[in-house]
Amino acid sequence: MIKKLYLPLVALLVIALSSCGKMGELSSDYFTTNPEVLEAVGGKVPVTITGKFPEKYFKKNATVEVTPVLRWDGGEAKGQPASFQGEKVQGNDQTISYKMGGTYTMKASFDYVPEMAKSELYLDFKIKRGSKEYTIPSVKIADGVIATSELPTVNSANAALAPDAFQRIIKQAQEAQIMFLIQQANLRASELKSEGLKDFHKKVAEVNGDTKNFKLNNIEVSAYASPDGGVKLNTGLAEQRQNNTEKYLNKELKKGKIDTEVDTKYTAQDWEGFQSLVSKSNIQDKDLILRVLSMYSDPEQRETEIKNISSVYKTLADEILPQLRRARLTANYDIIGRSDEEINEAFNTDAKVLSVEELLYAATLTNDKARQQAIYKKTTELFPNDFRAYNNLGMLAYAAGDKAAAENYFKQAAAKSANAPEVNTNLGLIELVKGNVANAETYLSKSTGANTANEALGNLYIKQGQYDRAVNAFADTKTNSAALAQILAKDYNKAKNTLAAVPTPDAYTDYLMAIVGARTNNADLVKSSMSKVAQKDAALAAHAQVDREFAKYANEIK
Repeated sequence: MIKKLYLPLVALLVIALSSCGKMGELSSDYFTTNPEVLEAVGGKVPVTITGKFPEKYFKKNATVEVTPVLRWDGGEAKGQPASFQGEKVQGNDQTISYKMGGTYTMKASFDYVPEMAKSELYLDFKIKRGSKEYTIPSVKIADGVIATSELPTVNSANAALAPDAFQRIIKQAQEAQIMFLIQQANLRASELKSEGLKDFHKKVAEVNGDTKNFKLNNIEVSAYASPDGGVKLNTGLAEQRQNNTEKYLNKELKKGKIDTEVDTKYTAQDWEGFQSLVSKSNIQDKDLILRVLSMYSDPEQRETEIKNISSVYKTLADEILPQLRRARLTANYDIIGRSDEEINEAFNTDAKVLSVEELLYAATLTNDKARQQAIYKKTTELFPNDFRAYNNLGMLAYAAGDKAAAENYFKQAAAKSANAPEVNTNLGLIELVKGNVANAETYLSKSTGANTANEALGNLYIKQGQYDRAVNAFADTKTNSAALAQILAKDYNKAKNTLAAVPTPDAYTDYLMAIVGARTNNADLVKSSMSKVAQKDAALAAHAQVDREFAKYANEIK
């Protein structure tokens, strides 16, 4: 009898222990992550975790909270937990079958900090059954973090230059008008003695006599007749006004011993001038007159229709038409500025004689950074309200690695011209250096027109994790940042070519080349590049020891 009861009792005991026992430790084999090795993207470390509760594991009355935790020496960051429930639990969490088990997917994102370069991703488990809570051992599921996107390549970006507007040859023109009476072409003495004509002859003589600073190109004579009077009459009248003015001008030029080309033309009916004067006037029914001009192209039809507007024709005859009976004289000449040698000499001896454009241009005539700095500083003294010299001093400081001085100069430039695209580009770069991506975006939204605006935007897109946009923004720029964008977009051949063409390669140029080597399984490139890094920047070379980009190349980076 006793023997018969023994086996059922043992079975009941096993069942009881099974239902009351704790849920045990889980193997890392039940978990995968995407990516396999965590990577910083846009200042975050995102990961998608796929997990599995095995068959006959998840107790029917249990609730499990799973928390992703990124741990490093001295710190940790927790992700958003996810909760799961057994079949007998009433709740809104994902239900896991005891018999079949179940899979799940959860996402986590951690704010990147540099210490994460040597870190590991774990899952923590907190289990609740009735009134009891307990934990099971954490499970390591991934290594992290590849932080290539956080490399400070923006430090070697090109700040924007605020350019000069210097022109060695500036085209100028001096004009004068000779007015005629209605249906007359003779030159009246009163017109030939006008102040405008006197100033014209004075300027022509001045330009002709100073061949060092001026060049007289030609003089144009344009004669006109007003639109009233008919085409045939006005054609002869305009031509006669042209001929009379040309004879007068040639006589004056001969008298002054001035040899230049004289070009002549005439306009029989100056409808263009008529339209311009009417549109600028306040005469009654001017819109009606302008409508007539747009409706009719035939000169006679135009004249008839306008004369039919009897309310304003007398005003036209008194105020508009007389201004069209004229000959216009135009002297075209060039102002010839100082040569490069003269500008440099003037700066050396007496910079005050130079204009702000000449001073800014002088800085482009040398590659000596000290001289450029001296020129820009002198420009700020002589022209303190012009933002460009302050901006360009900041550009020099940025290139030299003095970001604090650069920011100070850029802010002084902004105080003079807050909307200048160069200033906003450069302040955007400063904010990127500081890690203030949102502030950088605000500045760079006003960078259009600056010579390095696209490069600055490329650096912004890297920080935002928009790698394809960054590559497009950089285009053919040959900088560390451009190569970094190409690496992050996985275009390793292009990145290699870009790095080989960087004008002034530094330790980060070589470090990026080593990353290209690591990602393309080129051990020799890793070794040779890291050797150059070690020669230029010992601290950066030491960083490679904990950089997971080189996890497979420990021997090559020692």
